[in-house]
Amino acid sequence: MTKEITDYAALRETLAESNPVDIAEALEETQEPTTLKVFRMLPKDLAAEVFSYLPPDLQQQIVEAVTDKEMKSIIDEMFLDDAVDFIEEMPANVVKRVLAGASKEKRDLINSFLKYPDGSAGSIMTVEYVSLRPHYTVKEAFDRIRSTGVNKETIYTCYVTDPAKQLIGTVSVKDLLLASYEDLVGDIMDTNIISATTSEDKETLANEFAKYDLLAMPVVDHENRLVGIVTVDDAFEVQQDEATEDFSIMAAVSPSETPYLRTGVIQLTRNRVLWLMLLMLTATITGAIISSFEEALAVLPALVAFIPMLMDTGGNAGSQSSTLVIRGMALEEIELGDVLLVLWKEFRIALLCGTALSAVNFVRVMITNGRNVVLAGTVSISLFITVIISKSVGCMLPMGAKRLGLDPAVMASPVITTIVDACTLLVYLSLCKGFLGI
Repeated sequence: MTKEITDYAALRETLAESNPVDIAEALEETQEPTTLKVFRMLPKDLAAEVFSYLPPDLQQQIVEAVTDKEMKSIIDEMFLDDAVDFIEEMPANVVKRVLAGASKEKRDLINSFLKYPDGSAGSIMTVEYVSLRPHYTVKEAFDRIRSTGVNKETIYTCYVTDPAKQLIGTVSVKDLLLASYEDLVGDIMDTNIISATTSEDKETLANEFAKYDLLAMPVVDHENRLVGIVTVDDAFEVQQDEATEDFSIMAAVSPSETPYLRTGVIQLTRNRVLWLMLLMLTATITGAIISSFEEALAVLPALVAFIPMLMDTGGNAGSQSSTLVIRGMALEEIELGDVLLVLWKEFRIALLCGTALSAVNFVRVMITNGRNVVLAGTVSISLFITVIISKSVGCMLPMGAKRLGLDPAVMASPVITTIVDACTLLVYLSLCKGFLGI
């Protein structure tokens, strides 16, 4: 018994000195009874931080296992933006219990944040920031930072507001340290403020962090009143989530926030099968095209051998263009107004790529098909036209999706390949019928 208590005491001491991210990862790998036992060993401030890094399914397990008093302690210790993120992932019965146990002040703040639209800057901001007034001296500013900064998410940048809470400047702790104690905050603050509104898209906000190399960004309402800040860790998480979602959509998989190994087979199947079914049904278009040229293909069966090469090349060419355009739009390097510039650039690239591929293909067909110039020319011209169509479609569809308010990633490889395949077959079989007289 003594040995067991000693082991737990040593474990508690080790946990108290460990990084919360590492503890969260370790808890994910433990079995359910042990997970709760280890979690309860954590000091309450560390427990709240570790809890914010756990996946939603494990958070729900802990909420359902702990007492109301323990849940209140966790929520009250969590930073507001982490608490809001957690609540947004939970089912209604869990949310009701969590909010009922939270302090009134915390509950009111959480409810106010939940009113902001999902995907907006307001939905990911926190109110844990340090605000100063322009008439404060540097000494008074430091006094306020010491008295209020303990529970703030960041104190590296402080925000200067007027009596109406309107944001009028920012000042870094570095600026305060280098200034004299008698200097006024209003004299050393930076009035060139980069801020976001509560309704601004969170992905746009995250891109601005990288553009301006920020650690935090103030969030204001439509009357320029400071209501919160977004920190760089939240901006990075937004970018990571958006990238994961885009990769999933581009691979024709419905996005999922649950880690792969913790997601059930049925859920993974559900995420994939609808896309596969849709693409399978749209592939009947290519089947119908081939059926309409069935008599021509029966006359010269060798033509069938070139169809996979043409379709694969067209799909790959379209995917190249779409991937670069989607990335450019995600990083705001490409705007909707650049549509003609993008099309003109991809058209020139297609001409060069198509010429090179067609020349090599012409030689290949001549060598492998008895120096049949007409056949080699027909296949090579089809390949040239296919590359031009594919790259044009590949760059235009994502921009068209953006114009319609859809995620450009929807128009990625699977969709583009399906469209390009149909175009490729029409071009190839039509040229065969015309040039070869079949």
